[in-house]
Amino acid sequence: QEQLVESGGDSVQPGGSLRLSCAVSGVSVDSYAIGWFRQVPGKEREGVSCIGSSTEDTYYLDSVKGRFTISKDNAQNTVYLQMNRLKPDDTAVYYCWTMTAGQEYWGQGTQVTVSS
Repeated sequence: QEQLVESGGDSVQPGGSLRLSCAVSGVSVDSYAIGWFRQVPGKEREGVSCIGSSTEDTYYLDSVKGRFTISKDNAQNTVYLQMNRLKPDDTAVYYCWTMTAGQEYWGQGTQVTVSS
């Protein structure tokens, strides 16, 4: 059974940093793409970053390029999102995602709040 569990969300001041974790089970992170999405109430969920089976295969939303870094630990089957120089516009619920055999799987989300 595929399962994704996010953690690491918190409240931070602008300019601060957080590292989100996505612990994956039922899917090997070294074989499937794992992505991070975020959603603010009243807005559509948007893709923030994604990492493929190869660590060199990454995607970043333009607004987070140079500030966020996605990585993975194959041994721990966990994907991370290091978020630096956080801005109030980064405030959202962050979700982990993957797809296998045409089926999408989502985590429960973790809240990130950036506010002074």
